[in-house]
Amino acid sequence: MTTTGTFGLSSEARNLHWLLGNLVEEVPGVLSVAVVSSDGLLLLSSDPGQNGAAAGPETDGAHRAGPRGSSADLATIVSGIGSLTIGAAGLMDTGEVKQTMVAMDRGSLFVMAISDGSLLGVHATADCDMSVVAYHMALFVGRAGHVLTPELRDELRKTREGA
Repeated sequence: MTTTGTFGLSSEARNLHWLLGNLVEEVPGVLSVAVVSSDGLLLLSSDPGQNGAAAGPETDGAHRAGPRGSSADLATIVSGIGSLTIGAAGLMDTGEVKQTMVAMDRGSLFVMAISDGSLLGVHATADCDMSVVAYHMALFVGRAGHVLTPELRDELRKTREGA
């Protein structure tokens, strides 16, 4: 995890850290995860390759554990895709975006709305079971959505700034 630790955090913040860790460690194929606020700021993330998240067979020599740079790169990608799909849904008058999935040759990207415009982004292997990843993302959103209050988002931002 790319945090300064959970010491001194509220129980809600510690719970979110735990939920994120479980998502990365327990779901096969998940490489990295980011929770992004509605204004595009990274609130919570896993580091690519940490906690055994990148373990598994490589599909070829170009396989990477996560986005090229850092968890901030994943947050930028998640924020951009979230913004694009929200704009598209508005133009099409189809209601709120629930989930976006991008399948690539050597990876998959999932973006799911949490609450108040916050987003959960998951970078996974190309051969992941998409339905399993989506199911566990929905569980995370269900558990995190009601506790991701403005106060908690502020606490998480301050924690990241101190990192």
